[in-house]
Amino acid sequence: MARDGAIYVCQSCGAVHGKWSGQCGACGQWNCIVEESQSAPPGALKPASTARGRGVVFETLQSDTPEPPRITTGVGEFDRVCGGGVVPGSAILLGGDPGVGKSTLLLEVTAKAALGGARVAYISGEEAVEQIRARARRMGFADAPVNLASATALREIVSTLKRDKFDIVIIDSIQTLWSDAMRRGRVRSPRCAPVRANWCDWPSSGMAVVLVGHVTKDGQIAGPRVVEHMVDAVLSFEGERGYPFRILRAAKNRFGATDEIGVFEMTDAGLSEVSNPSALFLGEGGERAAGAAVFAGIEGSRPVLVEFQALVAPSAYGTPRRAVVGWDSGRLAMLLAVLEARCGIGFGDRDVYLNVAGGLRVSEPAADLAAAAALISSAVDVPLPQRAVVFGEISLSGEVRAVGRAEVRLREAAKLGFDQAIAPESAANGGKNVKVMGLSRLAEAVERISQSTF
Repeated sequence: MARDGAIYVCQSCGAVHGKWSGQCGACGQWNCIVEESQSAPPGALKPASTARGRGVVFETLQSDTPEPPRITTGVGEFDRVCGGGVVPGSAILLGGDPGVGKSTLLLEVTAKAALGGARVAYISGEEAVEQIRARARRMGFADAPVNLASATALREIVSTLKRDKFDIVIIDSIQTLWSDAMRRGRVRSPRCAPVRANWCDWPSSGMAVVLVGHVTKDGQIAGPRVVEHMVDAVLSFEGERGYPFRILRAAKNRFGATDEIGVFEMTDAGLSEVSNPSALFLGEGGERAAGAAVFAGIEGSRPVLVEFQALVAPSAYGTPRRAVVGWDSGRLAMLLAVLEARCGIGFGDRDVYLNVAGGLRVSEPAADLAAAAALISSAVDVPLPQRAVVFGEISLSGEVRAVGRAEVRLREAAKLGFDQAIAPESAANGGKNVKVMGLSRLAEAVERISQSTF
């Protein structure tokens, strides 16, 4: 029997049980159920037998109240992903792999925001204050007026934030927080409690709160996804090991565009912003080898040029290998099937390797034609034109389909010195300084690349 005022909550999925058991019946995980005290948060409704409804007041869409000005942190790439700056009273959840640089990024954000006049607080439950100071000295922000604290007790943090008002509050991380309703000594999964208005009333106070969340081994933010639903923005900080580049993505944003990205480079002095990621991902100039194709992509509102590299080689084993980095492996399998069925290029006895240079992960369908061009170029050992970009979606019938924002892609290509594009026919009139070779079928690309007729 459960004690009065106690509930048992699964720390993996958030399911509530009436008694403790070794396995959660909702998600099937073992040893994840923890006893918590059941106490109603301040402002909670009374039971239906005693509560009296006050009714709901409806309003129209029209309002004379001006929108509050955004807080610009001074980190342009971070402000871009947030939609032009941090909205006062908003809650942002930032996730990323261990060691990718989340704390470094947020320390730079708080330091530059403080130097710009904002009142900021950095609360860490993972590091001591001296460790944060040492990192700030390495990054050159030792004199920034940032309010530092090392704390994990949620009641103390909330009491302090009610007393001292800040513009931006960083909590690193949400998994380290504990309250009277939680048992200490356990690695916690984030629940709703520390996120929103029941205790601190973030929107009315005007404080913007940035919460750092740990991730699981498959890259998802740990704990029930109800936290992601409750916050205003969910950002992910990504980076491949061995590459200095870091990508900040917006998976959810109530105050801006989703799928926006910010690009950073990790250096000895911390993170530096990359204002022109296309030049960075393309690398040094020079003769482009067979199997390389420059893709003109769109990440959020930003055009980005990145190089697809393919290698098709005879297989030394009975089962040929398929390896891909930076692109969807399922999409590669579909593309190989289309090339074999519609274009007559067989890959059954050859290994196929596909890589997106620079560590960037590409997800838009417009990269189909660039990946196919790189594979065809490697298979026939004929390089693509040196100053050509490629983009377009490929259907299962082998048709090259139109993609959005072709003019923006071609404009970015012209800015970086490209004067030719291999694209769908619909993009033929989109470029002023770029000659567009319009394709309607993938077989046309195979013929032109094989015969070098560009």
